Amino acid sequence: MDRFSWSSGLLEINETLVIQQRGVRLYDGDDKAKLDIGVALLSTHRLIWRDIKNHECCIAIPLSHIIFFEEQAAGIGKSAKIVIHLHPAPANKEPGPYQQSKYSYIKLSFKEHGQIEFYRRLTEEMTQKRWENTPVSQPIPTGTGSQAGRTRAVGIVGIERKIEEKRKETDKNISEAFEDLSKLMVKAKEMVELSRSIANKIKEKQGDITEDETIRFKSYLLSMGIANPVTRETHGSGTHYHMQLAKQLGDMLQAPLEERGGMMALTEVYCLVNRARGMELLSPEDLVNACKMFESLKLPLRLRIFDSGVMVVQLQSHSEEEMIASALDNVSDKGSLTAEEFAKLLGLSVLLSKERYVRL
Repeated sequence: MDRFSWSSGLLEINETLVIQQRGVRLYDGDDKAKLDIGVALLSTHRLIWRDIKNHECCIAIPLSHIIFFEEQAAGIGKSAKIVIHLHPAPANKEPGPYQQSKYSYIKLSFKEHGQIEFYRRLTEEMTQKRWENTPVSQPIPTGTGSQAGRTRAVGIVGIERKIEEKRKETDKNISEAFEDLSKLMVKAKEMVELSRSIANKIKEKQGDITEDETIRFKSYLLSMGIANPVTRETHGSGTHYHMQLAKQLGDMLQAPLEERGGMMALTEVYCLVNRARGMELLSPEDLVNACKMFESLKLPLRLRIFDSGVMVVQLQSHSEEEMIASALDNVSDKGSLTAEEFAKLLGLSVLLSKERYVRL
């Protein structure tokens, strides 16, 4: 085991992974190594072992260090093993989990089987010796002079130090990620405020802009989202939350409803609202509960349920009599209309056009 060195587990340039097998325990000669069960990886250049629970605990040995290897059959209560005989450790070997060992061989114990294929692939690599034809890039030296000049720790202390260094690096990456996310959210709010400012200017100069251009620009603004969506985190839960949500829906849906003939299916409203809310998605239940409060809050919107069970949001000013009269005029002018043609004519969904058709 003193031939193994600590490794990052990453493949070097020109190195290729050949096979990997889970459930492998290492033996220092005939003794169990002071390591847990892990994953054995065979590459074109190295034999690598990684702890299955702690991926930072990873060791490797070059295939060039192997003299020969043999199979050891499984017995009663014992797993099949591959015994690997090794050359002596070189003087300039990198630190590893063992500083010295009385054995010149190691064993790979396969707890989850797979030893037959692993042995076959190892035989192929040792025969081809691809590490001689495509040498990997050499690691950058950490210092000069003797082994004593190195500061890298070994053994359990080395493992703990590597874990602590990785934890600090992870904390740093997470902090940077959240910092970037915060900056992105600030920019998004700035863009929404800018869109509102432009929308107000459009209202002031409505005469200079065509209706199609206005509608198209409003769709752009809607896709940019709501700057401060009502959420349970900001407005609690229960009735108060649904009241605040209903007020926000009242402001948001006024213009889209006017552009769609005064009525939208609740499914359309659900998609439209969640698109604008971004990551603060609204549940169907909360949407329905908020829409039920339109009338009690005296908002200009109403939730309506047709006899078929279809739920729609419509403007309070929406007149059923005018809708029926308009539909009759359209049918009279055309002679006959299918639900699809009727929907296209009124700019409604086919579902809502059928509901209007039924009421004629």
